[in-house]
Amino acid sequence: MARFHRLRVAAVDRLTDDSVALTLTVPPRLREEYRYAPGQHLALRRTADGEEIRRTYSICSPAPDGEGPSTLRVGVRLVEGGAFSTYALKEIDLGDELEVMTPAGRFTLPPAPGRYAAVVGGSGITPVLSIVSTLLAREPDARFCLIRSDRTAASTMFLEEVADLKDRYPERFQLVTVLSREEQQAGLPSGRLDQERLTGLLPALLPVGQVDGWFLCGPYGLVEGAERALRGLGVARSRIHQEIFHVDAGTATVTTATAPAHSTVTARLDGRGGTWPVQAGESLLDTVLRNRPDAPYACKGGVCGTCRAFLVSGEVRMDRNFALESEETEAGYVLACQSRPVTERVELDFDR
Repeated sequence: MARFHRLRVAAVDRLTDDSVALTLTVPPRLREEYRYAPGQHLALRRTADGEEIRRTYSICSPAPDGEGPSTLRVGVRLVEGGAFSTYALKEIDLGDELEVMTPAGRFTLPPAPGRYAAVVGGSGITPVLSIVSTLLAREPDARFCLIRSDRTAASTMFLEEVADLKDRYPERFQLVTVLSREEQQAGLPSGRLDQERLTGLLPALLPVGQVDGWFLCGPYGLVEGAERALRGLGVARSRIHQEIFHVDAGTATVTTATAPAHSTVTARLDGRGGTWPVQAGESLLDTVLRNRPDAPYACKGGVCGTCRAFLVSGEVRMDRNFALESEETEAGYVLACQSRPVTERVELDFDR
């Protein structure tokens, strides 16, 4: 069960003009709770002007082998008007305490032999940095190709950390950098990595069909274009894993079906259950939160997947889904923050 704890800030490292890395100290009594798989994220919480604000940030450090971590490091990029990212870049200092949820997320890669690749954009490098650094350190028979897109060299997050991986594993780590708004002295010409460009580029870089797992992370447009390019090149959907960091407002997936006049949701959470009426216009998560404030969530935008729950009975529609893969929805999982009842009774299980 996801829980919040207060963790002290041990370091604030400026990465670029608009991004920082925060290092948090994990006391010994909490290290098992904060054990994480490479690629997982943390939800950070603060209250400003009486309003609770939650945001998710991926862990960028390698996953420790053995006991839980003594520190956690996340990357934060400034979002224009962002309530939490502005606070992180301008106000957080050494010694401050932040409310941090225990790790979550399924955009992960357990270290295993094989060939892997990633296409990332901007701050999408953050979880992939944890994935590739953990993989190469633990598995000598693994190879990784990282294709990353950034606006300019000056805006590139974790530039030194990625360069260090290239120096440390020259035979097993391949790095390809594309800048969308700046020409490079060497390497690929500038421009966006869209579906058409990736369709031609990927087969020239590596044997696409021999890659055991593809990891796509970043803005919605980049991830969508990369997935379409890979499917067009014959890559099975089961080998493609994705995590989206930003989706424009108004982008939706399913918006059909009419809600019943009266409906209830039964939810099981942390071993306890309850049944409550769904008020007009509420998502199922909002209904549960009115009665169980400990229900897990972070973004409420259908992106992070923190509120994933198993649909035990009834039928729902999801307004947006950018977090669950097709295998999860087919198995019966939904995003509670995007789910609205279609039947009069709906039952969710957050513990599965």
